[in-house]
Amino acid sequence: MDRKSTTLRAAKPILDEGLAFARYLDEAAEGFFRFMLGPRAGHILATAFTQPNHDLSHQYVTFAEQDNRIVGMVSGYTAAQHCRSSIQPVRQAAGRHHLRMEIVLVLCAPLLRIIDSIGDGDFYLQAIAVDKDLRGSGVGARLMAAIEEQARASGSTRLALDVSAKNTTAYRFYERRGMGVESQWPRRISMPGLKLYRMTKVL
Repeated sequence: MDRKSTTLRAAKPILDEGLAFARYLDEAAEGFFRFMLGPRAGHILATAFTQPNHDLSHQYVTFAEQDNRIVGMVSGYTAAQHCRSSIQPVRQAAGRHHLRMEIVLVLCAPLLRIIDSIGDGDFYLQAIAVDKDLRGSGVGARLMAAIEEQARASGSTRLALDVSAKNTTAYRFYERRGMGVESQWPRRISMPGLKLYRMTKVL
C-alpha cells in the first residue's frame, strides 16, 4: 500500500491496543522487555498501557493504520512528563511476577541511568516500529514526522533518542532525518555487542 492509505491516530486506553504497543515496544527495544518481564511481558505492558501518567502510557503513543489495521507505532514524551512518570503501574501489572523486573532493573542500572537522562527542553523518542512487510514504504517516515510535530507543539527544543550501535538500519533511518550522535555509552570501555548512541536533532 502507498503512504496515502496510512492514517495516524492517538492510542486508546484498551487492552488490545496495549498488546499491539507491547509488541512494537519490545521489538524496538530488541527484546529487552521480554527479558525484563518474562513470558507475560505483553500482558503486563498492555495492562500498564491503559493507565495514565507514566512513560509506557497510551497517552504518549501514536499508531499508524492501514485499512483499520495497526501497522506501526511511535511513542515519546517531554522531559517534564518523564520526570513525573512512575514505574508503579508496571509493578502493579506485574503483580507477583515483579521480582524478575526488580532484579533486571538492578543489573541494568548503569544502562538505564543513561537512557533515563533526558535533558531539559528535550522530547524523548522512546520507540518507533513498523510491521516488517511495510518497512521502506514511508510509514516510518510519517510516524517520525508526527513525533517531531508533537515535540515542537510541546515547546521542546530538541528531539532525542537512544539507538543500539549494532542496529545500523535504525541508525541510518534517524541520520537521514537530520539526527546526529551527541554521545555514546559506554564511553571509555568496550562492551562487545553493547553500545548505545544518543542521537539528537534541534527542532
